Amino acid sequence: MGTVVKEIAVGVSAEAAWDAIRDIGALHTRLVPGFVVDTKVEDGGVARVVTFANGMVVREPIVALDEERRRLVWSAEGGRTTHYNGSARVVAEGKGVKVVWTADFLPHEARDAIDAAMTAGAAAMKKALSGP
Repeated sequence: MGTVVKEIAVGVSAEAAWDAIRDIGALHTRLVPGFVVDTKVEDGGVARVVTFANGMVVREPIVALDEERRRLVWSAEGGRTTHYNGSARVVAEGKGVKVVWTADFLPHEARDAIDAAMTAGAAAMKKALSGP
């Protein structure tokens, strides 16, 4: 199984970063605008349909939304992988805050494409969460 991890230092509070991540229907407006161009929530919040800037559309069932740990976990249906599990976790360290975004997936050969996509997504997230 392949794994890619991105650690994104953000310029907002842990509470503000978590509020943007937990808003599962607002990827395209609050968390990664430009990287994601549309998000639709399905089934009362148990899944979202994400349209990426490259035109790819993926359905993402929400696996866990853990308020205490500030951690969101999702899987993906469609796209280039046969298995995908993603998570985003907000971590406060001293005076700083970072988002740890992890993807585990199959096939392993998708690693370069997923790493490139997550690098672009991380840049969009850093810009969106840079603070006022």
